[in-house]
Amino acid sequence: MIKYTLVCNTAHDFEGWFRNSNDFEMQSSRELVVCPVCGSTDVRKGLMAPAVATSRKREAHSAVAGTEIRADAGEEKTPARANAQAAPMQPSALLPLDVRQKEIVEALRLVRARIIENSENVGANFAEEARKIHYGEAEERSIYGQTTPQDAETLLEEGIAVLPLPDLPDEKN
Repeated sequence: MIKYTLVCNTAHDFEGWFRNSNDFEMQSSRELVVCPVCGSTDVRKGLMAPAVATSRKREAHSAVAGTEIRADAGEEKTPARANAQAAPMQPSALLPLDVRQKEIVEALRLVRARIIENSENVGANFAEEARKIHYGEAEERSIYGQTTPQDAETLLEEGIAVLPLPDLPDEKN
């Protein structure tokens, strides 16, 4: 895979991953490469520094990868997180590259923090507890926790309102 720095005709920078340079050219000519900020399909390759693999970089990458695995082990799994693990997002598609994106990410961060501080964490019992509250078997209150995408879908089918907490780009770094 090749990671290209891409630039749209309105100067938004973003990254794209392609199997090879021919894939980029083919997708670009068919207008399949789209700027995540403005939706423009007029996209070209930007300036990039070559990635040279050295033994020191490989050792550092191995150490970081081990840390990421341990950090993820205790991470809460919301439906959005479960979906993200099942089908990984495109790398860097949501990284804040301009002021507007930074403002949106900051607003999402504040919403997420407000939800967490004003709700009870019920952990892996989220679906069960949400049903109890919905059917009047438990006191009504705001809760958050983890559930599977299938359980979240079932809750929605039962008329129980659920919403995944947004994943933010820097939470994965």
